[in-house]
Amino acid sequence: MGGGDLFDHRAVMDSDFSGASRSDQNFEFAFNSSNFSDRVLRIEIMAEPPGSKSEGEGAAADGEWARHPKRKRDEIKKDIESAKCQPEHILNCDQPDTEDCVAYENNDEEVVAMIEESPPNVGQDEEAALMELLSFMYSGKLSTTSPTHLLDVLMAADKFEVASCMRHCSQVLRSLPMTTESALVYLELPSSVSMASAVQSLTDAAKEFLANYYRDITKFQDEVMNLPLAGIEAILSSNDLQMASEDAVYDFVLKWARAQYPKLEERRQILGSRLIRLVRFPHMTCRKLRKVLTCNDLDHELASKAVSEALFFKVDAMHRQHALPTDEPTCRQFVERAYKYRPLKVVEFERPHPQCIVYLDLKREECAKLFPSGRVYSQAFHLGGQGFFLSAHCNLDQQSSFHCFGLFLGMQEKGSISFTVDYEFAARTRPSGEFVSKYKGYYTFTGGKAVGYRNLFAIPWTSFMADNSLFFINGILHLRAELTIKQPSAP
Repeated sequence: MGGGDLFDHRAVMDSDFSGASRSDQNFEFAFNSSNFSDRVLRIEIMAEPPGSKSEGEGAAADGEWARHPKRKRDEIKKDIESAKCQPEHILNCDQPDTEDCVAYENNDEEVVAMIEESPPNVGQDEEAALMELLSFMYSGKLSTTSPTHLLDVLMAADKFEVASCMRHCSQVLRSLPMTTESALVYLELPSSVSMASAVQSLTDAAKEFLANYYRDITKFQDEVMNLPLAGIEAILSSNDLQMASEDAVYDFVLKWARAQYPKLEERRQILGSRLIRLVRFPHMTCRKLRKVLTCNDLDHELASKAVSEALFFKVDAMHRQHALPTDEPTCRQFVERAYKYRPLKVVEFERPHPQCIVYLDLKREECAKLFPSGRVYSQAFHLGGQGFFLSAHCNLDQQSSFHCFGLFLGMQEKGSISFTVDYEFAARTRPSGEFVSKYKGYYTFTGGKAVGYRNLFAIPWTSFMADNSLFFINGILHLRAELTIKQPSAP
């Protein structure tokens, strides 16, 4: 983009025109008028010279748009062509500085109206868009509210570096109803347009629409698998993505990449340069991180770096603080999403017995949402080759006299194998902040079974959630479960 926009109608003079009415603060009266021109304006649209923005970075996007402009426009026409921009959506633009407008004396005998002579190879759509752009330069207004025509004008404004017109088109398009098709078109604008600050609000709105619409990917599995790269990036950037876990996010990314890029070399390039940075490895399980290291779809050096960073984040509190940089794309990978299953911190031991210590943190607002009969499940963890999970409940005590907080331990896999597990539930308490044991027991698990305590803290729900509760430290409930397999049982 150029350094300045000579046709920015937001700039209003403070001197000569300060008292002029709004209707006088433009040059619409002079557009295509024989009274203000005695010259023929010939406009030729030429090919870009070597080294211009159509080459190198962004050339593929520009070329794609140039080859299929009508196809791109038709994708959104069927959905939003009928949505017209009302008069109040059109901005009334102010008059530019007088230095931008040069008056000429007419010394010829005849007055010739300003016209446009188009080369034979200029298409009707492009000609109409150019005339709209010229009209905007004089009046600060556009005569069209059609989304397809507005996109044409936007492209023309970008070509001739009229940022004020780009902003105007962007604002009008943003006011129209958004659809998946239109959002994808906005995100797939040629790079010279998509990176311009004048249309940033439009591309941001498109990303937000896709992230909200496809928040729960499981409801749109087939549809999402057919989305282009720009759409997948918008969805994966969201903190509100409602996947079961970050492990599931990683599996989805691999599945989509394998479907869209069958060739390994291309798939590795797309994963490494565009998608892997959107996977939040610090919130993946250690079990899945081990598989990342052996994944052939990823560059080994890149995978090793991601896993190492994730492990440091999990075990080192100081590292977690330093791992929150100021730039948003890097910071985003350390932010926990709205997972369907709560993440855990797990420490495993093999000797003297198979053992694991599991930490589950719940926010006060998460606990409040459990009342009166809700429950929240943790992500899975493994012990002795079997999958387990924790679940927190709000339920009635055994005498059904009041609601209370309960914690349970369940075994995932169904089958004939059984384990006798010693377990202990504990919670941090104020003021010491140390873990205090709340319940001990042992249970012989078979597939699908669960065990726990209905009233873990032996107090009513109201006391548990009270402002002076001993169990919330800075708004967080810290729970711990310790599991030990003493003796595997025969079927």
